[in-house]
Amino acid sequence: MAGRASWKGYLKLSLVSCPVKLYPATSSSAGKISFNMLHKDTLNRVQQKYHDPELGEIDRADLVKGYQFEKDRYVVVTSEELDEIEIESSKTIDIDGFVDESQIDTIYMDSTYYMAPDGPIAEETFGVILEAMKRAHKVAVARIVLSGRERLVTIAPIDDGFRLVTLRSAKEVRDASTALDKLNVKFSDDMLDMATQIITQKATTFAPDAFEDRYEEALLALVKSKISGGQPVIAKAPERGNVVNLMDALKRSIQEERRPPAPSLGKVAGPAKVAAVKGAKKPAVADAAPAKPAARKKAGAA
Repeated sequence: MAGRASWKGYLKLSLVSCPVKLYPATSSSAGKISFNMLHKDTLNRVQQKYHDPELGEIDRADLVKGYQFEKDRYVVVTSEELDEIEIESSKTIDIDGFVDESQIDTIYMDSTYYMAPDGPIAEETFGVILEAMKRAHKVAVARIVLSGRERLVTIAPIDDGFRLVTLRSAKEVRDASTALDKLNVKFSDDMLDMATQIITQKATTFAPDAFEDRYEEALLALVKSKISGGQPVIAKAPERGNVVNLMDALKRSIQEERRPPAPSLGKVAGPAKVAAVKGAKKPAVADAAPAKPAARKKAGAA
């Protein structure tokens, strides 16, 4: 059963509209270990307090929002005034047009939501728009007000609804030239052929459910060992070998990739999880020389 919707309004296609609701499609905190800030002596959880340079500690209820228009000069905007601001996209997702999904650079993509019809009466209109977009093989470009700002979004049809993705504005995206200088390198055709062969050998399918956060697993092992009172289990990355000639590294990489794959994609049961972090496979190009075997440490009870 669907949880609580984060937004409700109308999806509008020309003169056709239907009530819809949005649900967050992702969770940044799901399954993640988090820490609280404690005082080092008392181990009491500390609290964040607001401080005014004239009044000292103040309550959160006394805070207002201010916009700085000159140095140390502010204009105050109340919550009531912000709530009164309404534009068309405050309650309506008005579709501006349709594009091929390949036209949208992934650098612009931000947060993802699922869009569903809001009630049985909306299902017929919702279903017609959904099926028409599936037949057209297009994604819609629209606007919506979320978290106090208007956002450009894409709307793509999926099995029983839509996937809505908020897009960053052009002002938020930095040009690649701000970080990347023009490459001025020369390499042989043999090197390029071998690198292409390695890429071909490593061809796979995208399976996000097969990914396990090895750092999170090592962190969990550390926390469990401390809870049980044993020695802290500290995962260590394997020692790296010396960087060698690029051609030799490419040749070794091809030989390495010809070996049969491991029976599991990093899913290791029981205490071997920490060892899996220690024995992670090293990049072949930067690590052509054989590495020394890592010494095993005795782990405390987890």
